[in-house]
Amino acid sequence: MTTPQGLPETTRGAARADEEGYTPAPRRKRGLRTGFTTGACSAAATRAASLHLVDGRPRDIATIPLPAGFEHTFTVAETAAGDGWTRAVVVKDAGDDPDVTHGARLTSTVAWRSDPGLELRGGEGVGTVTLPGLGLEVGGPAINPVPRRMITDAAQPAVELAQRRGCGVSVTIAVPGGEEMARRTLNARLGILGGISILGTTGIVEAFSTASWRASVVQAVDVAAANGVTHLVLSTGGRSESYARRRLPELPEMAFVEMGEFAGHALDRAREHGIRTVTLAGMVGKLTKLAQGQFQLHVAGGGVDPEMLAEVAGRAGADAALVERMRHANTARHAQEMALESGLRRFFDELCRAAAERCRERTGGTAEVEAWCFDPDSGELLGSAHS
Repeated sequence: MTTPQGLPETTRGAARADEEGYTPAPRRKRGLRTGFTTGACSAAATRAASLHLVDGRPRDIATIPLPAGFEHTFTVAETAAGDGWTRAVVVKDAGDDPDVTHGARLTSTVAWRSDPGLELRGGEGVGTVTLPGLGLEVGGPAINPVPRRMITDAAQPAVELAQRRGCGVSVTIAVPGGEEMARRTLNARLGILGGISILGTTGIVEAFSTASWRASVVQAVDVAAANGVTHLVLSTGGRSESYARRRLPELPEMAFVEMGEFAGHALDRAREHGIRTVTLAGMVGKLTKLAQGQFQLHVAGGGVDPEMLAEVAGRAGADAALVERMRHANTARHAQEMALESGLRRFFDELCRAAAERCRERTGGTAEVEAWCFDPDSGELLGSAHS
């Protein structure tokens, strides 16, 4: 079995698996264990069930190639068989990532069917796609394109035998408890109902990676646009979204996208879809970063510039003493406190105007952009402005 640099070869065989029944994931050099996606685990379960169906021998391990460029051997936690069908279970190990599907029992049932070809089905705990915009068939299972290919490839031993017999194969992926897991995700907002999505583009889950969050932000904009939404509300967090919802109750749920730190990706996608109106909802810190033209809002992307805060205060009519105090603000929240103490409410409007202008520039001027600045504790609207 080959592995990339830094991912040591993992142990083979059920006897070396841990007590929960999953194959321990590799440990990265920095000390955090990587994990495996639901797509990779589903494909491994399918490989085990497919081989069992072909030769009648249950497997306690299954080796598959991962899109990341190496093979991995998974422990098969459970097998079963009946007349014309076999089943295998692989338990997901998300490594050190706080993944809601860690420990999920990815279950694949492979069966003969009279019609030729392979049919991929969603079973218990796998969501159903109910809205366009995900690149998946409406009414079909929420199994993303890369996992579909992986599962199809894993089923080839059964597919090849079926072709020689003049019949076909069905593969049903199930996740017992998946509907409950999905309640802790944004699936319902994306129109995925009844369970989780089968995901993964590399087969690997990087601990605390932001890649999946970024992808979900882009996907949320895609779904909104595909369903005719022309007014998006991009919030920097859960509280700012809830505050914005109170002010825009007429908008559908899918119009609200919690972009978090990925403002640039959300705005770029809105531009691609021709979204006409964007409302930015946030608190003073993240709006200050946007006003600075900073579209990656994570703390690692850069800090707040107190000089810019002082300039905003000056434009809002602050006296020289307050401008100088703003120049030495410890944080954006500190600047907020100084503005409120001085009765300088225009400070927040000016800050919103600068943020809206920078974001409109990011869209190439294709969208009207409004920014709202909320008090983080009370939810009071401190300021707003259109670009």
